[in-house]
Amino acid sequence: MNIYENIVILNAALSDEEINAAISKIKDVVINAGGDVIKAESWGRRKLAYEIKKQNKGLYVFFIYKAPPATIKKLEEYYKVFDPVIKYMVIKLGPKQIKHLEATQAAEAEQAKPEVKSEA
Repeated sequence: MNIYENIVILNAALSDEEINAAISKIKDVVINAGGDVIKAESWGRRKLAYEIKKQNKGLYVFFIYKAPPATIKKLEEYYKVFDPVIKYMVIKLGPKQIKHLEATQAAEAEQAKPEVKSEA
């Protein structure tokens, strides 16, 4: 399985509930096609550099997932017919990016550990 980064721009006019539903549907497509979602972050609403589908603002969502190549084809087909999606981009990570991702995850896990104080 390969590791992919995916940025999706959703319609900014959607409510928070609709955005959460759209994000969970995208996760479901990846999982049902044999992939595994590693990370999903909402980057918030931002002004677009240029108008896309008559929209000036969009909500950016960032995904990282492990998936077989066939999953990407299914996901891209889904994006084309899924109305909340304005624009998307899927990138396959190379060996250097994967090492950087693993190092970042290890650092985040280290920070998340609660510190144990020894009483001596």
